[in-house]
Amino acid sequence: MNQFRFSRRPDIGDKIRVSFEFFPPKSDEMEARLWDTVTRLEPLKPKFVSVTYGAGGSTRERTARTVKRILNETALTPAAHMTCVNAARHEVDEVIQEFAEMGVTRFVALRGDPAEGVGAAYRPHPDGYANGAELVGALKGVGDFDISVSAYPEKHPESPDFATDIDMLKRKVDNGATRAITQFFFDNDLYERYVERARRAGIYIPIVPGILPVHNFTQVANFSSRAGALVPAWLAERFDGLQKDPQTHALVASAVAAEQVLDLVERGVGDFHFYTMNRADLVFAICHMIGIRSHGAVAEAAGSAAA
Repeated sequence: MNQFRFSRRPDIGDKIRVSFEFFPPKSDEMEARLWDTVTRLEPLKPKFVSVTYGAGGSTRERTARTVKRILNETALTPAAHMTCVNAARHEVDEVIQEFAEMGVTRFVALRGDPAEGVGAAYRPHPDGYANGAELVGALKGVGDFDISVSAYPEKHPESPDFATDIDMLKRKVDNGATRAITQFFFDNDLYERYVERARRAGIYIPIVPGILPVHNFTQVANFSSRAGALVPAWLAERFDGLQKDPQTHALVASAVAAEQVLDLVERGVGDFHFYTMNRADLVFAICHMIGIRSHGAVAEAAGSAAA
């Protein structure tokens, strides 16, 4: 029966689309690692790559510099993150215009986390856009951009219930969102139920699963607790005892993420967004397992064999 599994079809890589998220580097060393990652992942030909943007524009210059370099030095299509937290409308509008003049046509529109961090109380700027839906409307007012927005399979931590959460997503769609990208999750049933809720609410844009390879389980578990993302007991069990064994930790992380992605492929998912953490190793391995090949790597291997 295995021969009939969709994920094992020889042409599956032609039916899967991926995108990658990077964050702007804070130091020369981090910048070198970022560009090593970009160089490694570029031959996989992602649909786009996004570059994050800190609360209140705290990484504005570094985000712009990274996006500009991607535009000028690679064949990749960058999507610039935009947030509206701690910023007046005119400030957000100026940033949108700067990116547009740079040649950016894709954006990831997010309300953004408070400057105090995930879990802190959110207070809209008195002269700013109140939420992600208003930010999408502002972007559409400037140009016909491709706009991705956030979605939460386990609902946003600040939403009192799923109905409120889905209603906010619907408002983003009504204002012009092109697709939704989910917060990371580890239980695929939660994602599937969320998509069903969205479809029943009349939301038909793609809802792309956000995949987070677990480079450091302790850090991921701590962040998950603040972000409202469930860490299943079985996941904790797989990484138990590996805190001082990075090599085995990486192997387990690759297997866990590949298992999640392949299960989603079997459920009919064709688009994936990877939170790379500016590291290429696990993402590259997962993409290889779902049939996405690096053409540069193939050509290099072929040349070595001929020699």
